[in-house]
Amino acid sequence: MKQTLLLLEDDLHLSDTVKQFLELKGYRVYCAYDGLQAEEMIFEKHIDLMLLDIKVPYLNGFDLLTRLRAQHQEIPAIFITSLNSVEDVAQGFESGCDDYIRKPFALKELLVRVESLLKRSFKTHHENISLGENLFFHTKELILTKNRWKVPLKTKELKLLALFLQHPNELLEYKTIFETLWDYDEEPNAGSLRTYIKTLRAAIGKQKVETVKNIGYRFVTQ
Repeated sequence: MKQTLLLLEDDLHLSDTVKQFLELKGYRVYCAYDGLQAEEMIFEKHIDLMLLDIKVPYLNGFDLLTRLRAQHQEIPAIFITSLNSVEDVAQGFESGCDDYIRKPFALKELLVRVESLLKRSFKTHHENISLGENLFFHTKELILTKNRWKVPLKTKELKLLALFLQHPNELLEYKTIFETLWDYDEEPNAGSLRTYIKTLRAAIGKQKVETVKNIGYRFVTQ
């Protein structure tokens, strides 16, 4: 299931550019062009993260997010805006945003912020994930347990399982997996990855990790 973003931006060209870029990166993007339209979408659709311009018609981004937080809507939010004073940034965080990016911005920077915030949200809101058969993955500690006993897995194997759980039923290419598991000063190793996959399959069930030949792997939930 693709993670879903709401993009509130009244500049049609910028909205279309950001939407196309994020969809190419595997996200589903709903576009709103004024604050009231965005508010309707948030209550009608499942949204994993909001990208909110501030200076938009009818209901500005600050007021929209303040209203949502008052109604206990805790969807992560990033403000995207040309406002750049310290007071504006402060107001953004006071209204409940999780991050703030100034225009003009690089699309790659936006992607990094989106991915980082979604990972934090994943760890905060899904502390224990059931994998069936008395298997639980504890996202805060990065621990897998079976019948309440800790399953002995290496750090990279646990990081790989966390990555799969963040992207259920999605094809994860080797490049994405390498970038997640190996630090910038480490050399990714395809042989090691195959070993990690074999160990994970033994721990959670062979059928849960599907090989897509020459491309990557998919974590299957059904």
